[in-house]
Amino acid sequence: MSETALIIGGGHVAAELATSLRDQGWAGPIEVYSADTRLPYHRPPLSKAYMAGAVSADSLAIKPAAAYEKAQVQFHLGRRVRAIDVHQRTVTLDDGAQVAYASLALATGARPRRLDVPGRLEAAQASNHHVLRALDDAEVIRAQCVPGARLVIIGAGYIGLELAASAVALGAQVTVIEVQERVLARVTGPEVSAFYAAAHRAAGVDLRLATGVSALTCADGRVSAVQCSDGKAVPCDLVVEGIGVEPCVELAAAAGLALDNGIAVDGACRTSAAGVVAAGDCTSQPSVLYGRRIRLESVPNALEQARTAAATLAGRERSNTQAPWFWSDQFDLKLKSVGLLQGYDQCVLRGDPASRAFCAFYLREGRLLAVDTINRSPEFLAAKRIVAEQLPVTAAQLADESLALKDLLPPAA
Repeated sequence: MSETALIIGGGHVAAELATSLRDQGWAGPIEVYSADTRLPYHRPPLSKAYMAGAVSADSLAIKPAAAYEKAQVQFHLGRRVRAIDVHQRTVTLDDGAQVAYASLALATGARPRRLDVPGRLEAAQASNHHVLRALDDAEVIRAQCVPGARLVIIGAGYIGLELAASAVALGAQVTVIEVQERVLARVTGPEVSAFYAAAHRAAGVDLRLATGVSALTCADGRVSAVQCSDGKAVPCDLVVEGIGVEPCVELAAAAGLALDNGIAVDGACRTSAAGVVAAGDCTSQPSVLYGRRIRLESVPNALEQARTAAATLAGRERSNTQAPWFWSDQFDLKLKSVGLLQGYDQCVLRGDPASRAFCAFYLREGRLLAVDTINRSPEFLAAKRIVAEQLPVTAAQLADESLALKDLLPPAA
């Protein structure tokens, strides 16, 4: 019987899970099959520091190749897994070869969603139509964001707004089209949305909110304009779709694994199949903090789940109990958020948004669900503990800047 731990995927989860598994005492071979042709690299900078030219491609590596060599982790780059047999404990590769495993980890991630409008098929083949998920995407977009280039971004989430900020710095003329009535609508409250909308407009970004895309106009192998639901057309030199992602679950589904808005895992990252774990953007997991299953698209969650999955495979079970947290860099604004705000009934501000440094606290029936901090990193650390440990706080305490947020924490044991 094989003693191999096999990992499918090539992102943050694969990098962390592979080395953590060796650290946890896995003695057999550890093999990673990745469709990517590069070793795992950091993706968040692609829309931020890398797009702005502040960091190089080489600096994006999550771990140096020597770290994988030391851990005796074997990467098979540019290789796709076509099928999984959870009964025989084998996978079938793109060339038909079969590889046996003792334990299997799915780290298949997520893929960008695509518009379903007239012109989409032609646009998919256009040289100036993009999504931003991989390093190759970022390189092409940055090369086309020359001064004066007319960039249209569809979607005003994290990726769309980060790219807008970076493109403005490169001298591009940026238009952002968002079907929702406000930016960052899925992840922040109206107060924070209004602040970021004002910041982008002040920087010259043309924000078109509550506006859908009705069609993409193509000519000579390029997208020439984005047709909007209000009847207006926005001419463009390049267009980027940033309308979210969907989990890559096809392999899991074909193998008969349970799905629930992603590959369904328990708190230890076990799937419904024996010997198979999953982690990262492709999974949904139970949340004790929020009392429901959640699917998180974040690097911190990917790393935590990777460590949890490694411990599970090594027989050293641990649970992922960290409160979800996220970050976004736009212009000189560092947004750090903890928790999920869905269902909140009160928003409390700490500080004046006009100062470009403030916090927004989201409560439900007096319980703190989530926090956004803008240029207030020290307070973010305290906010993480308050949310994760469900510490009792009042709206008055949160709003009172004369009371340090850290003073609301219990004394260290």
